[in-house]
Amino acid sequence: MEIWIPLIGGLALLIAGAELLVRGAVRLAEGMGVSSLLIGLTIVGFGTSTPELVTSVEAALLNSPGIAVGNIVGSNIFNVLIILGASALICPIAVSSTALRRDGSWVIGTALLLALVGVIWTLDRFVAAGLLVLLTVYLVRAWRQERRVPRGGSEHTAIFDKAEALEQLDPGLRPGAAAKPKAWGWGLPLGLCLGGLALLVLGASNFVTASVELARLLGVSETVIGLTIVAAGTSMPELATSTIAALRKQGDVAIGNVLGSNIYNVLGIGGVTALIAPTAVPAQIAGFDSWVMVGVSLLLLLLLWSGRRLSRLEGVCLIAGYLAYVWWIWPK
Repeated sequence: MEIWIPLIGGLALLIAGAELLVRGAVRLAEGMGVSSLLIGLTIVGFGTSTPELVTSVEAALLNSPGIAVGNIVGSNIFNVLIILGASALICPIAVSSTALRRDGSWVIGTALLLALVGVIWTLDRFVAAGLLVLLTVYLVRAWRQERRVPRGGSEHTAIFDKAEALEQLDPGLRPGAAAKPKAWGWGLPLGLCLGGLALLVLGASNFVTASVELARLLGVSETVIGLTIVAAGTSMPELATSTIAALRKQGDVAIGNVLGSNIYNVLGIGGVTALIAPTAVPAQIAGFDSWVMVGVSLLLLLLLWSGRRLSRLEGVCLIAGYLAYVWWIWPK
């Protein structure tokens, strides 16, 4: 029972640190004259994914590839099956065909890319460079698209909807929500950034160490823990933001949050993790779980494309699919 204290405590520090870091970074960017759109697409858009990022980097540095890579793959599976399943249960989700064509191909393409890397290569710095270049291309493309969207328009990119979902959950993260930098100087936002980063590092260290110990106590592999408990834990911010969007009947925002998170998980988290601490893709993930990630991504796009909506019944099926997946990979 004692193992759950550092596990839950580490996760709490991760989430609190992410909020402080994003809040401080937004104010610093405002002070440097960065546009609100660019702040939203980058700093705010990636805010909820910071726990996954620091956790995967920490696990890779500690030579725990099952947790480092399992966190990425497991988070993407959890996002589709649990987060969108729960959101659809709250309110059936409709989505525009334009959004599907624009971001759906990126979700499937990035998932397939990570699966292929696991089969024929490894997460080294060469792969890291490629993933981060693709992330830059996606962000530039999203920024250009958003500049063309008229005021009040609905043709937003997934990463814009991801930022919107987070800002709705915590309006204090919205650019311009606080006083101008000159009113309170650079000390406060810089302190928030440093404090948030410290909490993230401390939380990741406790969370990963406790996860490794939990795997030992339960007699399961670190990979299984990474794919399930770690991935679900670090995905809690995405769960909160999508369910809030669903409660407000903002289906596009709920889906965009998940699609944007899945793209960033592969390109951003995978890229930064491989850059800082190159790591191997465990055989179990390369041979099975990565392809489950590809499969659920295709399934989601097929469900949405067929009816342009995700019904409550389909939401139940997604959640049941996740429970079946966990049952399948957990040692009997």
